[in-house]
Amino acid sequence: MFSSRPAEVSQCWMMGSIKELLKNSLNDLRKEQLKEFQWHLKNDYKVPVSHLENADVLDTVDRMVQSYEPDDAVKITRKILMKINQNQLAKDLKEGAAAFYRKAVDDDSEVSNRLKKDLKQKYERMLEGNSEKSLQNTYLNNIFTDLYIVKNQTGGVVNEHEVRQIELNQSTAAEDASVKCNDIFKVQRDTGEQNRKVLTLGIAGVGKTVSVSKFILDWAEGKENQEIIFIFPLALRELNLIQKEYSLMELIHEYFSHTKQLSSLPEEEDKVMFIFDGLDECRFSFSFETSKRLTDVHEKTTVDVIIINLIKRNLLPSALIWITSRPAAAHLIPRRHIDQVTEIRGFNDEQKKVYFTRNSKPDMSERIISHIKRSRSLHIMCHIPIFCWICLSVLQPLMMTKENQDKTPTTLTGIYIHFLLSQMKQMKEKKHSASLPQSFEDVVLKLGKLAFKQLQKGNLIFYKEDLEECGLDVDGLVFSGLCTQMFQAEKPVSGRKVYSFVHLSVQEFLAALYVLFIYKNTKTNPFLLNWREKLKWIFMKKSLFNLHKSAVDSALQSENGHLDLLLRFLMGLSLESNQNEMKGLLPSLNITAEDMKHTADYIKKKIHQDVSSEKSTNLFHCLNELNDDSLITEIQKYLNSDGLSAQDLSPVQWSALVFVLLMSEETQEMFEMQKYRRSDEAVIRLLPVIRNTRRAL
Repeated sequence: MFSSRPAEVSQCWMMGSIKELLKNSLNDLRKEQLKEFQWHLKNDYKVPVSHLENADVLDTVDRMVQSYEPDDAVKITRKILMKINQNQLAKDLKEGAAAFYRKAVDDDSEVSNRLKKDLKQKYERMLEGNSEKSLQNTYLNNIFTDLYIVKNQTGGVVNEHEVRQIELNQSTAAEDASVKCNDIFKVQRDTGEQNRKVLTLGIAGVGKTVSVSKFILDWAEGKENQEIIFIFPLALRELNLIQKEYSLMELIHEYFSHTKQLSSLPEEEDKVMFIFDGLDECRFSFSFETSKRLTDVHEKTTVDVIIINLIKRNLLPSALIWITSRPAAAHLIPRRHIDQVTEIRGFNDEQKKVYFTRNSKPDMSERIISHIKRSRSLHIMCHIPIFCWICLSVLQPLMMTKENQDKTPTTLTGIYIHFLLSQMKQMKEKKHSASLPQSFEDVVLKLGKLAFKQLQKGNLIFYKEDLEECGLDVDGLVFSGLCTQMFQAEKPVSGRKVYSFVHLSVQEFLAALYVLFIYKNTKTNPFLLNWREKLKWIFMKKSLFNLHKSAVDSALQSENGHLDLLLRFLMGLSLESNQNEMKGLLPSLNITAEDMKHTADYIKKKIHQDVSSEKSTNLFHCLNELNDDSLITEIQKYLNSDGLSAQDLSPVQWSALVFVLLMSEETQEMFEMQKYRRSDEAVIRLLPVIRNTRRAL
C-alpha cells in the first residue's frame, strides 16, 4: 500500500511514469471492462460524468491524474481492478508502483549521500584564518565545546548592548530549560511535541554559527537526526547578494552543486531542513503581512518571498526551519510563526574550564582561569567563546615568562591592546619575508575608519565597496595576515566576497582607536553629527575631555546601546599607561590629569542624573577602565559595615550598589533582599539584581 510516499520526485517525471503504469494496466481491459471501470470512477470516486464521456484509455488516465495525486490514482485503480475481478492486473500494478517508488527513494538517497559528503567537507574543519590561504585547519570535532542553550525565551526587540545582555544572563533562572543542539528538533520528552520552526538567538560571537556547523556535521557523519534526508544551510549574508529571481529548486541547485538531478523535494514530515544562519545580517526586508503567497517549488520569485513562504508553511509545509539571529533582529519574524525560541548563552563556568583545558596545558589553563576570575568583567566576557580564544591568544604567551607576568592585562581594553600588538608583531615579521602594500599602522587606521562608520550604521558585514570607501587595499589586507585573526573574508557561491570583523568587540575596539587617531591628527570629533554641533566644536577648546564628553552623550542617547563598548574602549585607550603600551601605533595624546578628572567627574554626574540601570552599569565599567573606583569603594564600606539598610542612599549610591551586586558572583547564587532597606523604591532599584539571581530572599 502507498499511504505515504517514500520520497517526492520530479512532478513531471512522476506523472509521466504513473501514467505509463496506469495506461499499461487499463490497456489490458476489454471495452466492456473499461466501461465498468469508468462506472466505478463516477459512482465510487465522484469523477464527473462529463470527464469520462466517450473517454478511451488515454483520456481516462489523464482524468485520473488530473483529479488525484499520483499515488492516490494508483490506489484507486488497484481497488477498482479488484472489484471487477482483475486481480492479476491489480497485483502487477502494485509491483510496478513499488519498483517505481524504490527507484525514487534510491535517487533521493544517492543525492542525500552526495550532499552529506559535500557538507562534511565544508563543515568538518574550522578555518582559523583566511579561507583562500588555508592558514590553519582545525577539526571542529576536536575543538567543539558544548554551549549552554536554553528554551522558552520570548525574543523581541532588544534595546541594550549585547555585552550588557551577557552580564544580565550570568545566572540561570529556575524556569530555564537547557537543551542540546542536536535535540532541538527532536520530539520533546516532557510534551511529546516536536518543534518544526525554531529561532535561536545569541549575541555576536556566542556560537550560533558553530552550533549550526556541529549540527550539520553530526548529520553528515551519520551520528544524529538521520531521519532527515536533506539539510540545506543558507547563510543570509550570502543570500543578500542575489539580485535575480529564483525558484526554490533553482536556489538549491545554485548553492548545492550535486543536487542538480533533484527536481523536487520529499513532502513527508521531517525529511527536509532549511537553516537560515544570521537573520541580523539580512539586508532585505521581510513583509510577512503583504508578501505574495507561494506554494510551487518551481515558481520563480525573490529570495525574501521564498523564505517568508517557507516560514509561513505555504511552501513545502513539511520542512523543518532553523533560523539563527542576534537578539536585536528577532522581531523581523512575527512570534506566531515560530514554534520555539531558544537562546545560546555561550559558555557556562564549567564549559569555560573545558575550553581552556582543551586548548592549553593543564598548568597554563589553571593560571589563565585564575587570572580571568580575578577580573569580574573578563570572567563575564568569557561567556563568549571567541573572547575565550582572544584571552587565550593574549594571556598564554605573556604567562610563559616571569618577566611578562607583570604586564598581564586585567581590563577589557588591556586584553584588546595586547591582542592588537600581537597582530602587529606577526605582520611585521611577515613583512621581512614579503613585500606588503600597506603598513600595519595604515591598515589599522583604515580598518578603524571602516569599523566606526559601519558601527554607526549598525552593520557587521561589509562588501568590497565599503572597504574601498575607507581606502583599504582589499588584496593587500588579505595578504597582510589581518584577515586571519581580526578581519575575515568569505567567498560565497555568488562569487562576491563578504567581509566582517571576527567579533563585534574587535570592531568596537578598532572604532575607538580610530576616534583617538583622528582626534590627535585632525582635532576632529566624529561623534558630532549635525552642523550646529560641528560649528560649536570649531570654536571650543578641543580638549580630550570634550571628546570624551561627546562620546558619553552619544552613548547615552543611543536607544540600543550600540556605542557602549566603544565608550569603554575609548576610556581605557585614553589612560596614560595604555598609551605607553601603544607607543608606535597610537599617536601620543596630550593627556592631562585635569582632563581625566573632568571625564571621571562627568561620568559620575551622568550616573547622578539617575539614568537607567543599563546605562549606569556601562558608565561604571567606564570608570573601571579609568581606574576610578571611588564610588565603588564608598558603597563597599557600607556593605562591609552591615549598615546599608539604615542609610538613605542617593541615586548615584543606588547605582553603585546595583553595579557591585551585579558583578558579585555570590549574588548570582542568592540575593538576600532583607539586608537592604525595605521599600517600594528599594525593590524597583534592585530589580536588575533580583532578575539576575537564582534565589532571592
